Amino acid sequence: MKVAFVNSGSPSSIAAQKELVELYDNAAVGECDVIVPLGGDGYVLHCLHEYLPLDKPIYGMNRGTIGFLLNEYKSDDLLARIAAAQKEVLRPLCMEATAKDGKTHHALAFNEVSMLRSSRQSANLKILVNGKPELDKLICDGALVSTPAGSTAYNLSVHGPVVPLGAQLIALTSISAFRPRRWRGALLPQDAVVCIENLDPEKRPVSASADQTEVEDVVSLTVSQAEDKAVTMLFDEGHSLNERILREQFAI
Repeated sequence: MKVAFVNSGSPSSIAAQKELVELYDNAAVGECDVIVPLGGDGYVLHCLHEYLPLDKPIYGMNRGTIGFLLNEYKSDDLLARIAAAQKEVLRPLCMEATAKDGKTHHALAFNEVSMLRSSRQSANLKILVNGKPELDKLICDGALVSTPAGSTAYNLSVHGPVVPLGAQLIALTSISAFRPRRWRGALLPQDAVVCIENLDPEKRPVSASADQTEVEDVVSLTVSQAEDKAVTMLFDEGHSLNERILREQFAI
């Protein structure tokens, strides 16, 4: 098994890479069988985007803080752990954001696509699902659309629902909704197309982001699943991403 070790640049990830290379060598990313990122959740998310075109499985090990998307760092028996790992296939969302200047921006998101107010004033948003208006005016700080894998990240922090992998659902969640105050969001089929329009782009500007890509002065945002894109992540037995997502629903 050819393994490519990549690090986030932190001292602990650099030290870990040095130790692992001495034990297992280090293949080039384009020639390996599996990519092993060493860092935190943010770095793994970066690697999902950077190495998506290579179609290589990713087995991350935690050299950051929380490590929700990573396995525990251990240098022993690594090749056996990788061979026995459980596979989880993640499909990203596709963001199409049109800015006030008329330019359209595209980006992928493995966690979520969000729209957020850019001024002291609340955002006034209109929400359409599959071309049908579902909410004529949402007064809020913003809204987001989350994948199941990302449902335990920002989505959960704003009280959105946790979505198990394999549920074939995405979460549409409001961020600090003022009116209608009781509306928090909706669970939608994974093939739903969500459009969020800024009703007052001149007075109430908003920005949109897809994971690490941000677009300012957005007038409309369309979110759909990228059917032709996918990445395989590997997790130690008993600690799969699906099991972690399940446990998050019972966390206190």
